[in-house]
Parts: sequence; C-alpha cells; structure tokens
Amino acid sequence: MEGLVSMKSSASSHPAAIGSLPRRPTFSIRRSQVTLPRVKRFSAAAASIRAQQFVQPDTMDASSAAREEPEIVLKAKEWEVGMLQNELAESQGIRIRRQPPTGPPLHYVGPFEFRIQNEGNTPRNILEEIVWHKDNEVHQLKQWKPIYTLKKAMEDALPTRDFVGALREANRRTGLPGLIAEVKKASPSRGVLRENFDPVEVAQSYEKGGAACLSVLTDAKYFQGSFENLEAIRKAGVKCPLLCKEFIVDAWQIYYARTKGADAILLIAAILPDLDIKYMIKICKVLGLAALVEVHDEREMDRVIGIEGVELIGINNRNLETFEVDISNTKKLLEGERGKLIREKGIIVVGESGLFTPEHIAYVQEAGVGAVLVGESLVKQSDPGQAISGLFGRDISS
Repeated sequence: MEGLVSMKSSASSHPAAIGSLPRRPTFSIRRSQVTLPRVKRFSAAAASIRAQQFVQPDTMDASSAAREEPEIVLKAKEWEVGMLQNELAESQGIRIRRQPPTGPPLHYVGPFEFRIQNEGNTPRNILEEIVWHKDNEVHQLKQWKPIYTLKKAMEDALPTRDFVGALREANRRTGLPGLIAEVKKASPSRGVLRENFDPVEVAQSYEKGGAACLSVLTDAKYFQGSFENLEAIRKAGVKCPLLCKEFIVDAWQIYYARTKGADAILLIAAILPDLDIKYMIKICKVLGLAALVEVHDEREMDRVIGIEGVELIGINNRNLETFEVDISNTKKLLEGERGKLIREKGIIVVGESGLFTPEHIAYVQEAGVGAVLVGESLVKQSDPGQAISGLFGRDISS
C-alpha cells in the first residue's frame, strides 16, 4: 500500500517500533486485579488480550466465576483461530502475521502484571504493526456496530457506481491509463502531505481535473483518514466512483464501507490468504462493489491470477521488506505468461506507487497497465486537479 515505510528506518516516528535484531526484553509493571481461573489451553494468554476486571478471590462467588469463565474460553478460542490464520497465511508465502504468534505479551506474578516485549510479539515492519492494530480496532467496532445493524443501514445507502466501467471508459476516451486519484492527508513515511486538508475540496478538484475514480484513505491512526471523509465526499455529489482505501482484515469492514458510500474496496494479498480473498470478492459482488486486489511480487501475482472473479489487480511498486520503490516491478510482473493470462482474463491492472511524471505513466502503460493509482504527487500540489495535467503531460479532463 502506498506510503508505508520500514520500522527500522522510522523509529523516531514510531516509538513503539522495535527492529528485528535481538534486544534485551523490556518490562513494564503495574498492579493487576486479574484473577485467572484454570481453563483450557491458551486461556491465560487469551484472557490478557484486554484488561479483565475481575474481583479478588475472597469476594468472588461461584456464580460470578461461572459467568466469567465462558468469556475467557471464548477469547482463548479467538486467539487460537488467529494463530491458525497465521499458519495458513505462512503456507501461502504471506509474511505479514495477522496476530502476534507468541500471544499477548502479558505475564502474571502474584498481584503484578508484567508486560515483556520480545521479537515474537513485536511487529516486524510497519505494515504488520498496522494489521495488528487494525485487527484490534475492528474487534471493538464490531461490538459497537454489529453486522446486522450495517445490513439495516445499507437499505438507505446510495446505490453503487460502476468503478471498473469508469476506468475502462477513461482509458477508451483518453488513450491513457484511467486515473484513480487518492484523497490522502498523510502517510507513515511522508508525514502530513497537505496541511490545509479538505477532503471534499480535494475530491472535487480531482474530478474537475479528469480523474476517473477516487481513492479515499479511511485509516485514522497511520494515515489521518476516516470513514467520515468517504461519506462526506459521496454526499457532496462527487460523481467519480470511490475506492475505500482501508486495511481490510474482516468482512465486517466491507459492509461498513458500503454504508459509507464506497463503490470499491482494497484487498491486500500480502495480508489475506486466498480463501479470505475469494470470500470477500463474493461479498463484494453481492453488495455491488468492485474489489481491487493488490500484489507486490511474483508469488502474490500468481496466487491472485488463479482466483476466480478478480477484475482489478493493483501492482504496488513498493517492496514490503526494504520499502524501496521501483516502477520496473510493474513491468516484471506483467512479462511473459502472466501478462498473457491477465490479458486473456480481461483483468485491468492498476499501477501503484512511484508515479510522478508523464514518463512514469508511459512506462507502466507500455508494460500493460490500464489504470494508475496516484496520491502523493497530486495531493501535495496547491491545485491537485491541475496537477493531473502535469502528471499525464496533457489535459485529460475532456
């Protein structure tokens, strides 16, 4: 995903980040009111996922213990499922872990709770940090807005627009890749990109400048985006179809994006196993949404090409290990049999990251892309819509 940076190179901007080299454990100690009953395997670790407010043994009666134990067992099962997800993902070459593999880093000694950080329960890079945070965030949001309330809200949602069709039409009209212009205030690697950020104003400027579709960042913690921005742009009457640019780890997020006005969502192959991608694409088709499936390397590309129903593949030119950007990655992934198979399937390829000049656009178009997703090089300009002409080398608004 555009705008990510290695935790090793950004320790100052991410105080919680810890590099991959071995380090001495760090400790934090606080008084705890937690009493842990004996339950099945993983229960002690799972119980500490969130602070549990239990009473002390001398005041806990049998009925209250009976009420608490099922909740602990449920949390244990949730954590165990997360570990199975990690194992499945690893078998498909996915290096981003959905949850800390060693479990929540909490340990109890008498009335004290110790938090020990080690390599196993510390994110290896910023994308993994984001995914772990997002997993916890979604867990809380699902309690606040259960999925049945989202299905009810969709009855009043505005109808979806044809995201894929808009890209095809822009390509036909201009002879250039259709533009997905990104509404983005900040990124972990670049910090704040636009100080006086008005998402509706930026979106309207993009539309005037000839963008076929828009991408709207909705992650709050790392990109300073929000679902309210997505909703505001849709309600402002912007006609460009909208991509919800979110780190999706749960189908609940797809329903929520639909209630906020999304016409398409992003699925990242570096995070999601094939089964999740297949399942989420089916949900998208039921809801009338398009799915942009993002890949970074040959193995991810081969996985995604083999998934039925994929219409859009985004090639991110940012290396997830080094976080360097190289637009030749697009050409590499579209050469030979892969490119031939993509053309046969009629899949639109979207070039992502590192696109700043007309020469860059020409390079990825020649490689085989039918669309490009661009944010930083546009949103930093005083007039983002006018900047589109500079990116493509000519006016594409008419």
